[in-house]
Amino acid sequence: MNSGFANLRSSLPMNVKARFPGHQVWAGAKPDIDRIVEIWTECLARYGGPYLFGARRSMADAMYAPVATRFLTYDVKLPKPCAQYCQTIMAMPEMKAWVAASRLEPDEIEELDMDF
Repeated sequence: MNSGFANLRSSLPMNVKARFPGHQVWAGAKPDIDRIVEIWTECLARYGGPYLFGARRSMADAMYAPVATRFLTYDVKLPKPCAQYCQTIMAMPEMKAWVAASRLEPDEIEELDMDF
């Protein structure tokens, strides 16, 4: 995830504080979204969910957690198993804490607002 799905990462930047209902997804990100949906659908069907590899969380779920946030932020339409997977990820205590902490952060960070 760190180096893959570049079009998804650039067109749907992570922002757990925002929601953009009806967001128009850039065409370049659609193949990335389609591939992720394919991976998730296959894993959830094969291992029975609620996590990608069954009843227990794995590193795969940790790596895809930022993707789940993006899909929710930008209102990406997903098949039911994938939408449920996103909700499962967001219900994890660690994700709830992450989102709660993000809401305390300022929207603007002055030292990052500089001209290059």
